[in-house]
Amino acid sequence: ESELFGHEKGSFTGAQFRHKGKFELADGGTVFLDEVGTVTQRVQVELLRVLEEKTVTRLGGTTPVRTDFRVVAATNLDLEAAVREGRFREDLFWRLNVFVIDLPPLRDRPEDIPVLAEHFLERFTVAMNKPPMKFSPEALETLRAYAWPGNVRELKNAMESVVIFHSGDEVRASDLPPELRAYVGIEE
Repeated sequence: ESELFGHEKGSFTGAQFRHKGKFELADGGTVFLDEVGTVTQRVQVELLRVLEEKTVTRLGGTTPVRTDFRVVAATNLDLEAAVREGRFREDLFWRLNVFVIDLPPLRDRPEDIPVLAEHFLERFTVAMNKPPMKFSPEALETLRAYAWPGNVRELKNAMESVVIFHSGDEVRASDLPPELRAYVGIEE
């Protein structure tokens, strides 16, 4: 709550100064609410109020602070099911459900895997000051075949691992992390 709505000095143990929350800091900009489906019922009530009124009251405070922001929210949960089960407020669901982009898991869009893998590979080679690397056709096929249970985060981490542990300019299937090699039956 303190991160989203801010707090006043002394409002709880350790609150040694006034802290502006994300909504207040985002005045004129965008707040990204990641995994909004996991917030507590209490925070859901506060979120709804802030979204409706465009004001926040810092924890321990009494003065509402006007702020203007837009919200982008993401979740892996089926919010409609969560509403039916009473785990997510229906009024908050409808407040957030203005424009929906349903992004299927990475395993359901294998055409995106090479593009994302190459992006992350380039990003990490630059960040680690390593020479450019390219994937062999068999490495790309291995990447496409893997189920990616951790979605894009897992792909990103796999590419970081490749850059850390590989020193050549071509990434072969045998250079990929062990879980990918094991998935497609490549021996160490």
